[in-house]
Amino acid sequence: MKTVRLVDVTLRDAHQCLWATRMTTAMMADLAPRLDRAGFEAIDLVGGAVFDVCVRYLREDPWERMRIVSGWVKRTPLIVMTRGQSLFTFEFFPDDVVELTAERIFANGVRYHTPYDALNDMRNMIVPVRAAKKVGLYVCGGVVYTVSPVHTDRYYARKTRELVKLGVDAVFIKDPSGLLTPERAASLVPAVKKACGERPLHLHSHCLSGLAPYVAVESIDYGIDVVHTATSPLADGASHPATESFVANAGRRGAKVEIALDPVAEVAERLRAIAAIEKKPLGEIAPFDAFHYEHQVPGGMISNLKSQLSTLGIAERLPEILEEAARVRCDLGYPIVVSPFAQFIVTQAVLNVVGGERYATVPDEVRKYVLGYYGEIAGPIDPNLYDRITRGAQPVTLRPGDLLEPAIPRLRRERGPFANDEELLFAAFYQPPEVLALKAAGPIRTEYRATQAPLVTLIRELAARRDIAGIRLVQKH
Repeated sequence: MKTVRLVDVTLRDAHQCLWATRMTTAMMADLAPRLDRAGFEAIDLVGGAVFDVCVRYLREDPWERMRIVSGWVKRTPLIVMTRGQSLFTFEFFPDDVVELTAERIFANGVRYHTPYDALNDMRNMIVPVRAAKKVGLYVCGGVVYTVSPVHTDRYYARKTRELVKLGVDAVFIKDPSGLLTPERAASLVPAVKKACGERPLHLHSHCLSGLAPYVAVESIDYGIDVVHTATSPLADGASHPATESFVANAGRRGAKVEIALDPVAEVAERLRAIAAIEKKPLGEIAPFDAFHYEHQVPGGMISNLKSQLSTLGIAERLPEILEEAARVRCDLGYPIVVSPFAQFIVTQAVLNVVGGERYATVPDEVRKYVLGYYGEIAGPIDPNLYDRITRGAQPVTLRPGDLLEPAIPRLRRERGPFANDEELLFAAFYQPPEVLALKAAGPIRTEYRATQAPLVTLIRELAARRDIAGIRLVQKH
């Protein structure tokens, strides 16, 4: 019987997908200790948009969030995810900033790191992996999945071998748009697993196509060792497979998943209560959409685009723009539709459609991508289009990080003095107004507005403390 482990994404990626990243630290106070008791391999906490939303919108210091939650979670390693050399943003940072970030992640109680590069250019993973390993972080590096003529199983096996050579402890297949099908998993997962050697292989797949829950269970037979799941109220939709149903389905397939579901059920009860109070949505199973496999644009981005087009009075052109996004992606050598390249593709598609002439206007970010400033491009770019976009500029062949001068001496000179290294990193990531507003907000509040514990959980807790006797919970099936 194969044992499959789980990584919980409720406190990070799940609410990023369904609640626009608006879960506060206070909301986690009643959730984190219960997730800690469930037996997950690790608990996802900060990364992607979370760091940025904490600073810009929630006005919560993300370093402080790490410290607080690491005090609540005693048994299970906490995860910080970064976009490789881009860390928590869309721009690349010098090596010294990347190295200092790894130090502060570890110093604030985190022990598990999941970096990835959006182009799968493993040169952009050299410094993030090296720095994380140096300070003592367990590193699970990502290869990002997409569908295109050039993203073959052989491609992914090669990228995995490159990643393994950097010294990662594990590898995860990151499927940000939920494109992985059972048929493709049958060939992809064994190819990547073989390239991993003895290292564990994770599956991190979103439910945008509705297939991820089934793919996750099927992938057990193909070599997946760890699956990333979310507590059921924050599962499905743009989020991840539900922990509870995955455990049940995996068990029926003969796999062993050592997760205690009672604390997960308690978390689910509390999430439903928080969602009701905050008027937040619960996850719903997404219908299959074949068009999604053409444009591959994540659901959250489509919602934002629809809103922006409505403001311009051209909401009816959304299908046309998504069709153009598929063409732009092909034109540009099949970049993976994940931040920041998802934004680049959609922006260029809007300009092509609204402007009336394709590539009459090209954003600087698209030009830099084509020139190689972000890393290796997977597929070919038509020479005529290449010349039109680059306007004769010379391509970049160096590791992108090598183009950047060390930043810390300049930051100390121009923005210092700093009380600590975390303030220095805020100066690297943000302009003074954002940093000042964050400071003005004061310490993070950890008490969520009073809500009574759900009745079932309350009785269970009382019974566990033997404050009441003779009560049996009867569940209707």
